[in-house]
Amino acid sequence: MLNEVFMPKLGMTMETGTIIQWFKNPGDPVKQGDILLEVMTDKINIEVEAYHSGVLLKRYFEADAVVPVNHVIGYIGDPGDTAPDTPPDISGGEASSSNEGEAQGASSDQASAAEPENLPNAATSGEKPRATPAARKAARDRHVALQQVKGSGEHGRIHRADVESYVAAAQKQAAAAVRATPLARKIASDHGVDLAPIEGSGERGKVLRSDVERALAAAKNQPSRDKRVIKMQGMRKIIAQRMSQSAYTAPHVTITTTVDMTAAKALRAELLPVIEKQTGLRLSFTEMMLKAVAACLMKHPTLNARWENDEVVLQDDANIGLAVSVKDGLLVPVLFGTQRMGLAELVMKSKELAGKARENRLKPEDLSGGSFTVSNLGMYAVDSFTPIINQPEVAILGIGQIQEKPAVIGGELKVRPMMTLSLSFDHRVVDGAPAAAFLTDLKQVLEQPYQLLI
Repeated sequence: MLNEVFMPKLGMTMETGTIIQWFKNPGDPVKQGDILLEVMTDKINIEVEAYHSGVLLKRYFEADAVVPVNHVIGYIGDPGDTAPDTPPDISGGEASSSNEGEAQGASSDQASAAEPENLPNAATSGEKPRATPAARKAARDRHVALQQVKGSGEHGRIHRADVESYVAAAQKQAAAAVRATPLARKIASDHGVDLAPIEGSGERGKVLRSDVERALAAAKNQPSRDKRVIKMQGMRKIIAQRMSQSAYTAPHVTITTTVDMTAAKALRAELLPVIEKQTGLRLSFTEMMLKAVAACLMKHPTLNARWENDEVVLQDDANIGLAVSVKDGLLVPVLFGTQRMGLAELVMKSKELAGKARENRLKPEDLSGGSFTVSNLGMYAVDSFTPIINQPEVAILGIGQIQEKPAVIGGELKVRPMMTLSLSFDHRVVDGAPAAAFLTDLKQVLEQPYQLLI
């Protein structure tokens, strides 16, 4: 019996998933609960389990393919079963709008690619070619119409190697059509120079050695046109979409204050050995900030809220998201009920979540339900910055470095460890005065941190 393997939908906003890797190959036995593949969804990687036992008969998409949620990506069945050649509703294995543009196969961009008449075609005009995702990408990168490529795979399916072979043959044939002396051809071949665009100075436009050397010299004197392109995909694409949406839809206002961290540094020095003995972990200023923010949020509920369906939903708990830098992006796992935690518990839970984020072990529920976010750049040479709200929350706190600066204390000029806090808030929900009151209270708590122990 055939059983579908679907691209999972994990979260209301998830529309597509990117296949990272398969752990099973066609023909491999599969038991219910086995890990079939790894998929990137809303910022995190998820391992997809098999819901049925049998044999993996078919997988339609390979690594880097972007597939709509709830779409069939493979089949599990009995050894004698036969799976369809293509997944339902998708012709030729095309997965998403990321393959758009190739459908415009005969665009002017492709006019630069040679299409020799005696290179065999894989599909007649108007017929959509069957190709792997890697082949489609190679064709887009090289401006090749897939209809011109003969596939070597099952049922004429085009693989990346087929595209590369076609391009090599086309270039060779185009070069052969150019009139050039044998020496000019040798020099061009040795230096990887395309003879086609070189204007020959010989008889009837024949390319001479001097023409090739002139082209080489011109190329050396020109600035490099090579570009390093980073495709916006996966986590980076999601971050870009969410930050843009937040910046464009929520009227951001950012206010700042400077905090004297003398007392906070002294308290941390006292608590360091105590908490380290209890937990085996070191207390950082981040955990002290989380504790202070949670206490102040309980006094200022409009900052501890979410904008949902044109309504402001005040939260009972301080569910604080902690921004964690990871490879290729940023994750914001949530510490639920932060106001009820002591510093020792905060140390353990915050470091556990940060570790899971960096090791890609977070679950979807770890990244949702926040009511306020803290972003700490204090480990860098950053005094202050303007953080963007992590919607649907209504505020976010940015923390800068602690730096020795002159300050007037009791009428005297002294050097103190100072830190700048930047609070960005959604002006649709919070006005300036309530936001300033929250930031003032937070400054007071940090400058008199023993209040946190009461």
